[in-house]
Amino acid sequence: MDERDDSDFEREEEDESTSNVLKDRFLLSVIKIAEAEGKKNNMEISEQVTGCISDISFKFSEQLAKDLELFAQHAGRKSVNIDDVILSAHRNEHLASSLRLYSSELKGKEPQSEKKRKKTSKKEDKTPSGVLYIS
Repeated sequence: MDERDDSDFEREEEDESTSNVLKDRFLLSVIKIAEAEGKKNNMEISEQVTGCISDISFKFSEQLAKDLELFAQHAGRKSVNIDDVILSAHRNEHLASSLRLYSSELKGKEPQSEKKRKKTSKKEDKTPSGVLYIS
């Protein structure tokens, strides 16, 4: 093995370790939320049920992430945006409408940027100012 292989192996181990920590934190957070909701509604939730809820939530979030990535790629983008998230919720109309409302609120809070100038083609750049092309 050369140095490059060693560094790649170490990076993979580091990535896997980080991934495991994030998964554990996610699962713990879901369990805490489930327990808090149960307590709020005067319900007792067994450890098996909270474990099942946390596992299903994690698997759902993994699939959601893959879907969002595919939606962005299909649109020719390298990053996910709010439209991808709204599209992922198309089967749940209540969630989709809530996300649309949230999106419009976010857009309302964005500062209005100056109107972007249209890029001119090279042909137009070379055109003398007194000449008009009609196509």
